[in-house]
Amino acid sequence: MSKIIGIIPARYQSSRFPGKPLAEINDRPMIWHVYNQAKKASLLDDVYVATDDFRIMDACDELNIKTIMTASHHPTGSDRVAEAARTLMADAVVNIQGDEPMISPILIDIIAGNVLKYCAGSCKTVNGYTELKSRKNIDNPNNVKVIFDKDENAIAFSRYPIPYEKGRTAVSYRQIGIYGFTYDGINLFGSFPQREIELAEEIEMYRFLENGYTIKMIGIPGDQSIPVDTPEDLEKVRNLMK
Repeated sequence: MSKIIGIIPARYQSSRFPGKPLAEINDRPMIWHVYNQAKKASLLDDVYVATDDFRIMDACDELNIKTIMTASHHPTGSDRVAEAARTLMADAVVNIQGDEPMISPILIDIIAGNVLKYCAGSCKTVNGYTELKSRKNIDNPNNVKVIFDKDENAIAFSRYPIPYEKGRTAVSYRQIGIYGFTYDGINLFGSFPQREIELAEEIEMYRFLENGYTIKMIGIPGDQSIPVDTPEDLEKVRNLMK
């Protein structure tokens, strides 16, 4: 039977929102809410928080959350997940963003359930997407846009709207920031250096595309998560979770 592990990368030093994982929502730190939602996913055999900060580790210890300490130099959350995954035995790993306290366990299960189904050969990861309907959301650089081929393999990602609407109105899709990797896939990700497009766009999934690997996109019904990128987002989530 396949073993699938959920890992939540969490760092304290964020340029836009320092200390974000410990921001309180209903008297609990945000990281607890993410962990609690992940534990509800039926396909995950275990869940860990991967961090480089003792403040986050101490908070997790008080709440009986399993943690793995990692190095502080990681440029992306998936690099942190890759280090943490090397200490575990699993067939697949799901990278669950630490700033989505309302993440749906159903979404996690959709990604977890499709990793070993689709990942073989050059495909090492699956990633969710959902349609963007408002112009405001399409133009928001915090929403990573994705285009894909007829088989739903990713062609490109961008913080700018893609495809460019020159000839006709196009449908825009948002990449949902939860990634399912095969175990060898997450280790492969961690072994590659960042290249030009990833560095320019600050989109970690380019790590695979720029090295010739395939990313399988999975359509997600509705908008299953609300990421907290700013203190304003936090207030919105607090109000929704009252």
